[in-house]
Amino acid sequence: MTTLLLKLIGPLQSWGDSSRHTRRDTRPEPTKSGVLGLLAAAQGRRRSDELADLAELRFGVRVDQPGTLTRDFQTAIRWSDATSMPLSYRYYLADAAFTAGVEGDRGLLETLASALVRPEFPLSLGRRACPASEPVFAGLVESPVDIALEEAEWRARPWHRRRLGRVVHLPIMLDAPAGASGERVQDVPLSFDPERRRYGWRTLAHHHVVVDNPDGHDDLDFLSVLGG
Repeated sequence: MTTLLLKLIGPLQSWGDSSRHTRRDTRPEPTKSGVLGLLAAAQGRRRSDELADLAELRFGVRVDQPGTLTRDFQTAIRWSDATSMPLSYRYYLADAAFTAGVEGDRGLLETLASALVRPEFPLSLGRRACPASEPVFAGLVESPVDIALEEAEWRARPWHRRRLGRVVHLPIMLDAPAGASGERVQDVPLSFDPERRRYGWRTLAHHHVVVDNPDGHDDLDFLSVLGG
């Protein structure tokens, strides 16, 4: 089985799965709908285009650097009559880094990899206001997505690594097998059409991978001060 790996690194990211009206939340890790939307944008798909082939890909993500939850609020005015619109509260992850993967047919993944290298539309990390700061394509590997994420390069920044211990546990979230129990999230894109957006449910399987951190500290008192 083949897995396409992606680097999701940028100053701000926002991955909402249940945002409504004037409050736009973010999950602590990328959503399947957000990453598949990024892939669709790379291919130049329109919002009304078919997504079934992408939705069938098995998805997983590893938290390399969790980032900091940041809140912003935005104001707007309707210029036709100078009416002030309601305040909009939006949440972002600042300085986060993730490695994501999609597993499936190699032919489709090779097409997606080529699109990531030369995208038709700008690539964003959850919202259009959140561009990636590095190339998103991170390689094609002949492994299931869970193994690919366990073996992929750890992409945390040096300053973040220095805040941690010598051994680090990186969380991994994966599409669980059919019938498995776990966290249920509604972020499988069935249609991005603004007139009829639709999302299906999936079950998340949570586990982690242990990585060595030569830049870390052995001093437990130091780590407790930093929250490590």
